[in-house]
Amino acid sequence: MTGYGQQKHESNRNLHTRQTIASDLVELGIAPGMTVIAHTSLRSIGPIVGGAVSVILALEDAIGDAGNLIMPTQTEQLCEPDEHDGSLTTDEIKIIKDGMPLYDPDLTPTAHMGFIAETFRKQKGVRRSDHPHMSFAARGADAEAIAGHHPLHYALSGTSPLGRLYERGAQILLLGAPTDSNTSLHLAEYNQNNTFVKPKIWGVKMRIDGKERWTTYTDINNDSDDFGRIFDDFRADTARVREGRIGNAASFLMPQREMVDYALDWMNRNRR
Repeated sequence: MTGYGQQKHESNRNLHTRQTIASDLVELGIAPGMTVIAHTSLRSIGPIVGGAVSVILALEDAIGDAGNLIMPTQTEQLCEPDEHDGSLTTDEIKIIKDGMPLYDPDLTPTAHMGFIAETFRKQKGVRRSDHPHMSFAARGADAEAIAGHHPLHYALSGTSPLGRLYERGAQILLLGAPTDSNTSLHLAEYNQNNTFVKPKIWGVKMRIDGKERWTTYTDINNDSDDFGRIFDDFRADTARVREGRIGNAASFLMPQREMVDYALDWMNRNRR
């Protein structure tokens, strides 16, 4: 074995544990009973005894039994292949579409969500929503209410788990994650007063009348390219972003509702 939590041992570096990470989370502002949507980077934390499992347990320690922990568990790999980008032949597209498995919340892995989210979605007691592309995993007192109903259309709108978090006054935690990875800001896009984001039809494979078929759902063409700028302006304009370190990871905690409301005003002023 080469180290702890699948990370190589390096001399003169502090080892982080479930207990030290939980202490860092409390110092940042995480408190019992909170509902927290977490975006995480395992690598940025540094060497951890127990790896991703210790981070998850520390998060759950900090919010307690009355709290809720949520992570995005999106599955981009199940999207319909693009017939117009030129990277795939017609035969290849047919092979992909015929062979694409259906979304299974217990089996389908996440895509580009990180090792912590991928580990969390498999934990006993986690409720993963049933959207085939834009699912969320929730664990805690309100997990079923948050993730138990996820409409197919407008997958990140106010009718999605993000909307349930907004209603509950959730906190957003960026634990070493890039500041442009804030999924909650998509909520604001559905209420913009401009034409920056266009409608889009997404292809998805589902079980219909007992058979696996490709169908479509309606959404918008979400765009996160300016999410980093929105975060920077929100931090500069308000006193609502708490900053600290979880292990070695620069981390931020902020109220989701206030940031989403700010993002909507920002988008109306800056997007065209």
